[in-house]
Amino acid sequence: MNNSSKLNLGAGKDIRRDYVNHDIADIDGIDVVHNLNNFPWPWGEDRFDEIIAFDLIEHLDEFFPVMEEMHKILKPGGIIKIKVPYWNSAFCHMDPTHKQSIHEITFHFMDPNKELCRTRDYYTTARFNIIDEVFVLIPFLPYLPLPFIGKIRVRRKISKRIIGFFGNLFSNVILDLEVTLKKV
Repeated sequence: MNNSSKLNLGAGKDIRRDYVNHDIADIDGIDVVHNLNNFPWPWGEDRFDEIIAFDLIEHLDEFFPVMEEMHKILKPGGIIKIKVPYWNSAFCHMDPTHKQSIHEITFHFMDPNKELCRTRDYYTTARFNIIDEVFVLIPFLPYLPLPFIGKIRVRRKISKRIIGFFGNLFSNVILDLEVTLKKV
C-alpha cells in the first residue's frame, strides 16, 4: 500500500504521484478502492497532511459525515483542497450522479471564525479554518465555449461579493467553487 501522507479522494483517472489515489472504481493506478458513503473510511486517524477532493463531495450521500471523516483522517493543521460545482451552475445539475449542491457559505458551518459555526455548532464537530475560497467563472460555458476565454478565478473579497450576488441571482455565472480548509 502507498504510504504517502497525501490523499487524492475520488481520483478517477487523475492519478497523482506521491499521493494515495482512491476511487470507488478499480481503475489502473488506484491504490485504495472504497465507497466513501460507507463509514469508517479505510485510513486511521491523523494519517494525512493533505487531502484533495476534486469533483467528489457532490456525489456523496451526506455532507457533514463526509467532512467529519476527512477531519478524522487529516493530521492537525492538515489541508483539504476541495473543488465542487457551484450550487446553481449547469455543472451541478447536468450530471445525474450528483446528490448535493454546495454554496460557499456551506463551509462556514465548520469554521469557528464564522457566525454560522458559532450559532449552529451542533451541526458537526468537524472544525476547519477557511484558508482560501475561489469562484471559478468560464463565461458562456457550456453553451457557447469561446476558445480565447479560459477560467477566471475570483478570490478577492469585494470581487467575490459582487460576483456572488449576481451568481446567486442568475444561474451559470459561477461554475465551480474551490475551497482550501485547514484542520483546527
